[in-house]
Amino acid sequence: MKTRLRIAFLTLGCKLNYAETSTYERKLLRNAKGLEVVPWSQGADLYLVNTCSVTEHSDKKCRNIIRKLHRQSPEAAIFVTGCYAELKRPEIEALEGVQKVFGAKEKSQVVPQMLDHILSLSTSATADGNPQVCSRTDFFGAYSTGERTRSFLKVQDGCDFKCAYCTVPYARGESRNEPIEAIVHKAEEIAATGCREIVLTGVNTGDFGKSTGESFFELIRKLNDVEGIERYRISSIEPNLLTEEMVLWLADGTKFLPHFHIPLQSGCDEILLQMGRRYDTAAFASKLELIRRAFAPRKVFFGIDVIVGFPGETEEHFRQTLDFLENVARPAFIHVFPYSRRAGTPAALRKDQVQDSIKTERVSRLEELSARLHREFIESCLGDKAKVLIESKLKDGSLSGYTENYIKVSCREGQIGNCTEITLDRNNTGLDKDLTEPEE
Repeated sequence: MKTRLRIAFLTLGCKLNYAETSTYERKLLRNAKGLEVVPWSQGADLYLVNTCSVTEHSDKKCRNIIRKLHRQSPEAAIFVTGCYAELKRPEIEALEGVQKVFGAKEKSQVVPQMLDHILSLSTSATADGNPQVCSRTDFFGAYSTGERTRSFLKVQDGCDFKCAYCTVPYARGESRNEPIEAIVHKAEEIAATGCREIVLTGVNTGDFGKSTGESFFELIRKLNDVEGIERYRISSIEPNLLTEEMVLWLADGTKFLPHFHIPLQSGCDEILLQMGRRYDTAAFASKLELIRRAFAPRKVFFGIDVIVGFPGETEEHFRQTLDFLENVARPAFIHVFPYSRRAGTPAALRKDQVQDSIKTERVSRLEELSARLHREFIESCLGDKAKVLIESKLKDGSLSGYTENYIKVSCREGQIGNCTEITLDRNNTGLDKDLTEPEE
């Protein structure tokens, strides 16, 4: 008979999900003895699956992985949370092996109910006293652990924007957050683990403060004072929520790095308007130029989201997007998403849906542009001196990490968890090899 309960955690989707899964894991291990965390592929007695529902493909992937887990471990209990769980609860509950499904407002009950299940099992795994039930707050605070150098800190959840193509507001709810004081405390906890870098995550990160009467600007100023944290990145922020005052402060010797992930979605004003976005291409270009000027002479890494094949997008609309990205925005990386028709959204009702074959062809053209722009960005930085946070050791014995402006490099000297300064060249940036995409 087994003496330890095996538990596996699976995360699909965004960095926000990774932060939440990591928090579930910490709380479960803190409150239950006898649990052994194993890779899901080895089989387990319990599974926690944190799902994504950003596209129809995401839904299918979640269903397939749950079915695979049940085939692999027929007696195991599968607990499911995340966006797909919120939007398609009956669909998941009908899958064999699923013990419990937790929607967006039930995240605080994931750990208590899993602990109850652990207590009910006839094994030597026992609870460590009375489990501490998470308070029934509408905001589930989270941050990731496990990496020695970087942590993803959740600062905000939900979205009030309701773009025409998106189900996230229905899956995640309205924009909300916990107080700045609580988030600063989590940043201090992260610093105590030895992590040097924090990535701020959220559904609509810059909209922070809706539920506490605070602001994102207030938050980042407080986080900048946390001792032990040397670098901050903002994982995603809407262009209209990056104010000039905020940009000038970020660039003025703070711990925040010249690396921005900003969603564009289309380089065509007509499509942006139909999507329900809150800016046009002129405003977007102006914001990027402001950031570049403020951070100069440092070169800024911009990662930009783009959706192709939105209903009604013609070849001319798409060419406008290509032209805007190549000749105006010139990001270092493009996150390309084919439009996915999501039930319940205004865009799904439109009759002028774009054929999948056309979307696939446009995705390919944007990916080619992204690869070229990424290479050109790195080439523009050759000869620059850069501070690299060492994150891992490679098979050949060299060390790997990221510069402040998110160029992945290798070097021979340094220590994992510490920063080292190198001069960027074609060899240490990988330009003389097959260039891999950044892990945005």
